[in-house]
Amino acid sequence: MKRPARVPLQLPEPIHQRLNAYALAAGAAGVGVLAFTHAAVAKIIYTPTHRHIHRNTFYNLDINHDGITDFTLNNRYFTSTEGIHYGEFLATVIRGNFTEGARGLPFALRSGVRVDPPWTYRGVCMVCPKGHAEQGHWINAKNRYLGLKFQINGQYHYGWARLSVETNGQFITAATLTGYAYETIPNKPIITGKTHGKDEATLGRLAQGASGVVQEKK
Repeated sequence: MKRPARVPLQLPEPIHQRLNAYALAAGAAGVGVLAFTHAAVAKIIYTPTHRHIHRNTFYNLDINHDGITDFTLNNRYFTSTEGIHYGEFLATVIRGNFTEGARGLPFALRSGVRVDPPWTYRGVCMVCPKGHAEQGHWINAKNRYLGLKFQINGQYHYGWARLSVETNGQFITAATLTGYAYETIPNKPIITGKTHGKDEATLGRLAQGASGVVQEKK
C-alpha cells in the first residue's frame, strides 16, 4: 500500500515573516555569545602581601608567579662625597616592561584609575634626591598604586602594585608592598584596586550579549 505523498504546509505570509525574524534574532544572539566568550573568561589575578622593603634592600616582583622577575623595587641608601645621606626608591623594569609615569617619575595612582595608556618609556624613580631634598610622586604616599605594563609570552598585560612609602626629607624610612594584581587577557585594561574581573562569566551576562557589557572609563 502506497503512502500518500507529503504536501508542504502552506503557512500564511505573516507567520513566515515572524519565523524568519525569530531565526535571525536567534542567530544574532548566538554570534553575540561567541563574540563575548573571550571577554567572559577574563580574570584578574590578585596577590595580597605585606612586604617591607627596608633600607638597602630590594624586592623582585614576579606579578604572574612564573618565576621571572618583572620589576624590582629598590630602597637604596647612600652617602655623598660631602657626607650627606640620601635615599631613593626605584621601580626598575625588566625585559621591556613599563611603569606608568612621566619624565622618569612613576605616578602614584589613586584607587579606581584605569591602567592602559600606550607607554613609550619607563618611569623609574619613585622617590629620588634633588639637591638637599627629594622629588617624585611617591613622597609619603599612602596606599597608592603603581601602574604596570609587562609581558607574558611576548604579549603585554596590565597590572598594578599597591605601596606605601614614608620619607623624612632626605631618605626613605619605610616602604611597604601590600598587594598586586594583573589582567589575564593581553592588552585588556585594569582598574587600580580591582581584585576580580567584572566580566567573569555567568549565563545571565552571556545571554545579555552586548547590553551586558559595561564600558569602563577613566
